[in-house]
Formats: sequence, C-alpha cells, structure tokens
Amino acid sequence: MMRTLFLQAPSFEGFDGGAGARYQNRREIRSFWYPTWLAQPAAMVEGSKLIDAPPHRLTFDDIAPEARVRDLVVLHTSTPSFSSDIETVRALKEMNPKLTIGLIGAKVAVDAEGSLRACQAIDFVARNEFDVTIKEVAEGRELSRVAGLSYRTADDCIVHNEDRPILHAMDELPFVSPVYQRDLIIENYFSGYLKHPYLSFYTGRGCKSRCTFCLWPQTVGGHRYRVRSVGHVIEELRWAAAAFPQVKEFFFDDDTLTDNLPRVEELARQIGKLGITWSCNVKGNVPRATLKVMRDNGLRLVVVGYESGNQQILHNVKKGMLVDVARRFTKNCHELGITIHGTFILGLPGETTETIEETIRFATEINPHTIQVSLAAPYPGTFLHRQALENGWLDDDGGELVDERGSQLLPLHYPHLSHTQIFQSVDDFYRRFYFRAPKVAAMVGEMLRSPHMAKRRLREGLEFFRFLHDRREAAS
Repeated sequence: MMRTLFLQAPSFEGFDGGAGARYQNRREIRSFWYPTWLAQPAAMVEGSKLIDAPPHRLTFDDIAPEARVRDLVVLHTSTPSFSSDIETVRALKEMNPKLTIGLIGAKVAVDAEGSLRACQAIDFVARNEFDVTIKEVAEGRELSRVAGLSYRTADDCIVHNEDRPILHAMDELPFVSPVYQRDLIIENYFSGYLKHPYLSFYTGRGCKSRCTFCLWPQTVGGHRYRVRSVGHVIEELRWAAAAFPQVKEFFFDDDTLTDNLPRVEELARQIGKLGITWSCNVKGNVPRATLKVMRDNGLRLVVVGYESGNQQILHNVKKGMLVDVARRFTKNCHELGITIHGTFILGLPGETTETIEETIRFATEINPHTIQVSLAAPYPGTFLHRQALENGWLDDDGGELVDERGSQLLPLHYPHLSHTQIFQSVDDFYRRFYFRAPKVAAMVGEMLRSPHMAKRRLREGLEFFRFLHDRREAAS
C-alpha cells in the first residue's frame, strides 16, 4: 500500500473549494464544507492522511513535512482553484521528485486531457466517481490496469483507460466520520445556517433533477439517486454521535435527500430514536405529510434551491419546479416550524431586470429564515456551460468564475442585461431581504434569547457587511 496523502491544497484566504462545496468561492460569511469526497477514498486506503488546508489555515510550509514522507498525493481540484492547485503540484514534485501525484474532482473529470497537459508534474487524474480508482492506485496496481484513470506515461504520452462503472452497492463504502475524527478539527467547519459545530456526510449519491447549472450530478454523481441502506446510515450516525459529543447538528449533504420519499420517512423515524438534531437538502415540493414525519423526528432545517421566482426561468434551467408548489411547500414548513435556508441564483438564461425584481419580491414574500444569493456559474461539464458557449454568452477570457481573491464573478453576459446590472442586483437582493423591519426584529429576538447566537450573529454581520463593501469596490 502506497503511503498516501489526500489533500485540499492551500488556496485563497477563506476559500471554500472543498469537495463538498457546490460553488467553490469565498462566501458572504465564513463557511467551510467537509471534504467528504476526499474523506471517502481516504477511509479506503490504510495508513492514509487527509489534510484540508483552507479551513485549518495551513500554508504549503505546513503541509510539506507530511508530503515529504508520502509516496502518493491525491489532490482535489476545481475549475476556480485549478491554477492555484497546479502551483501546489509543481512545488510538491520539486520538493519530492519521487512523489506520484494525482488529481480528482469535477474539473479533471470533464477535462482529463487538458488537465494533464496543463502541468507536467501531474501523473494521473481520476475521472468521474473515483473512490475505487484511487484505492487501486494506492494499492500499487499498474496505472494501465486501473479503470477510470487517465495518466501520463514515461515517454510523456497521455492514456485514457476505460471508464469505471458507478457504484451501486453503497453500503460497501466505509464511514467517513472516523477520518474526520482522525484528521480534521471539526470546529473549523462553519455554515451560517447550521448549528456549530456541525457534522455532514452523504447517505446517497446522485440527483434525479436535471438542473442545467448543477455541477455534481452532471460531472461525478450522476442522475440516479444511489443510496446507503437506512441501517448503514443509522450505524454511522450512532458512531459519530458518540465520537463527537460536541456536535449540535448533523447535515445530510445528499444533493436531494427527498428524492426517495418512503426512504426519507423511514430514515427520519430511525433518526428520531437517536434523539439528534438534523438537517438536509430538499427540493421545494416535499408533501406536508412527509415534512411532518421529518419534523417529528428531529429535522430542524431544510436547504431549498428556489433559484428564481420566475416560472419561465425555472423552465429554462429544467428545474422541474412550479413557483406555486414551492410557495405552498414553504408555507407548510413555516406552519410545521421547520427552518428554511433558501438559495437563489441571479443571471440564469432568461434573466431580465423584471425577473430579478420578481425573484426578490418572491423571496421576501415566502420569507425563509436565511438566504444565499449566487451568480449563475457555468461550470465546465454542465449543460449551462455548453449552452453559454453555443450562444456566445461567455466573456472573452473563457469565463473566469472567481476573482484574484476567490470571490465569485459573473462570466455570463446577455445582450439585454449587463454584468453590472446582475452583479449589483445581488447587493440589492441581500439588502432588501435582510434590512426589512420584521426580519431585523426576528434576528434581534434570536440574539436576545441566546448569548451564543448573539456573538455568532455579530461576527457574521461584520463579515457580511465586509462582503457587501468588497462587492461595491469590485463593481466600481
């Protein structure tokens, strides 16, 4: 077995580029998702080590001693962080020329050839779902015999092996939470809408929805929802709850946990027996009866991708959602006492100044507890990226997704709507949503009831105002 280091490399300050992040960029407030996609193969490789540099504020000098004593480094990369990551790859190879270095992630899954040609120090990339692929490499198998691999030969030729079938027997995957305990400081992982500290992992992979902008189902996870058995999930929850008594909330990071309603109800009932607080990603069409089962068994919060309040835009991006259904779902959550974090995207195909206004009004009407407003991000490998190329919507630079600080950019432009209009509308969206008297009163009440929450909200508030200030400077 090769001595293997799994690495999320140092990057922009505060950059959430980990393999659990849906949008790799700096957030409005400090946020870091667990590197679950790195932890999973790390759990399969005996003697491995996982280093997640950004949330632990580690520099190259901090990770170098570990890399010097390893045979194999597996580094997760993304489109926004790729140029920074290959600098780390070069530095690692220069420090230890005997290292074998491989890359994983959506970026290399959709552009294996280009990724290898971008940096001579990259020995291989693992395409698509890479857990078993990496395990076989770490076992010392010849690269030519590892399915799902693209690699560089000794004479600098690039070879693409046959594809690897996706996993279906999900219970065969080991738990990731023991890797968290071994290698991570969980208090370094934050989310503005989850209790702290929180813990997250997947109960399944893939998403049945066909949203044109969504990265993971179109590049790595696929559109078939493949799940672990309820018993397997409960076993890990029981283990993690004992190993991390400080955790206040468990988050299931499945793209859409409610893709299988009978399963999520059974899962909820079993979680209820453990007496833990949990939250998850859902689609805004879950029936009230299912929501009640979830709520009655410890569900505190749902993350809902509303994206837009305009029905035509939802059709344009194949969201498979009706605005009125989302409105009714939200009303049910409010009545049942389920907290909502709502996510919205500005700049999707069909966006106009009128649809932006419609979405802002929709968000203030349905009134989720917290929101996230993102700019449309055409990641390579998605339908939205292909659509942008075909229609000439991308900037001349090919569509940079983040700026030099790691903050999200808008690479899309339309004849009827300028970058500036869309970019500035994010600021307007946040201000009009959060600076309403009822919302301010609700948050002040939340702070008065909890000194811990007061301290946290004050910190987040300072970070949020700094975010708005930086955006105004960037726009000017």
